[in-house]
Amino acid sequence: MTHSDTTAVHGGREDLAALGVHVPPIDLSTTYPVSDLDSGGASYEQMATGGRPEEGASLIYQRLWNPNVDRFERALADLEGADEAVAFASGMAALTATLIACVSAKTPHVVAVRPIYGGSDHLLATGLLGTRVTWTSADEVAEALESDTGLVLIETPANPSLDLVDIAAVVEQVHARSLDLGREVPVMVDNTFATPVLQQPVQLGATLSMHSATKYLGGHGDLIGGVVATTSEWATRLRSVRALTGALLHPLAAYQLHRGLQTLPIRVRAQQATAERIAAWLAEHDLVERVTYPGLEGDSPLIGKQMLGGGAMVAFAPKGGYAAAAEVVRRCQLITHAVSLGGVDTLIQHPASLTHRPVEAEAKPGDDLLRLSVGLEALEDLLDDLDQALRG
Repeated sequence: MTHSDTTAVHGGREDLAALGVHVPPIDLSTTYPVSDLDSGGASYEQMATGGRPEEGASLIYQRLWNPNVDRFERALADLEGADEAVAFASGMAALTATLIACVSAKTPHVVAVRPIYGGSDHLLATGLLGTRVTWTSADEVAEALESDTGLVLIETPANPSLDLVDIAAVVEQVHARSLDLGREVPVMVDNTFATPVLQQPVQLGATLSMHSATKYLGGHGDLIGGVVATTSEWATRLRSVRALTGALLHPLAAYQLHRGLQTLPIRVRAQQATAERIAAWLAEHDLVERVTYPGLEGDSPLIGKQMLGGGAMVAFAPKGGYAAAAEVVRRCQLITHAVSLGGVDTLIQHPASLTHRPVEAEAKPGDDLLRLSVGLEALEDLLDDLDQALRG
């Protein structure tokens, strides 16, 4: 399978015919029978240390392994063009596991490019997990690397500004500096906004591609999950952390995510088409100060090269600053004022007050900025709602 649409439908379903089913069964077992102590003990050790279970071996305990989670992981890895993927109970759990893996390897220093998701920013800024962070710009990443740097973290498109970062250029910088350090420093890309439909960071040289699976991968606002697509070596490290910390994705959520991947390409393309029209409309609106949408001005070299379109997120600022922004979200009727994104219904939120509230003042988004997650509603209905919200 080479086309992403086909991979999205069929990925992770290779074992269904042998099971005699057409739809993946849901396995909610918390524990599994053990045939004998020797094979059971070997299976436990294999999975507890991050390995994959041998064929036919007991799965022992859900915290170590679950078939639904495995199917979703295999499907997501195929979409990302990665060796493997590891799924977690949330996007923050996925990032936490990555940072713990860095700390345990005695490489606790993280280089990060702002802006990123407010929760990720907050976690790094607190140093809660024993990491320390150097914030830098995308073109100065190499200069920020140190002898104990374990990770470079970027997000593109960035949350909530929608700034784009050239993944290949960052990877090239890091690789050149890694030669001096005598070891390769991994680059992690938060790929939540783009999804594998529009962007595959691993194919551009990144070591890890992370998603808050809660968003577009699930697509319906009814589950929480996270996932990292990466190399087999990193997958083993992340599974080991997951087993120790109990951060496994719930099997039912894994089933829903696996199902969500089937419609991911068609949802993303439809949402993107509407977002493009909304961004252009907002840019001409007499009550809008500014609009940010990747490729809106048609001059971003990364659109069509790194990312196949601008995505379905739009950032804009109404004229009148914070007071006007607060009124817009209050007046929206069809569009829901809520955090999160990537679902079938359109959401609007004020990042500085909500998702990016914990971010340090110098990196906090502007008080006038609103973030719009475009859903699958009719364009005309969304424009009517935005217009009445802007005009009051």
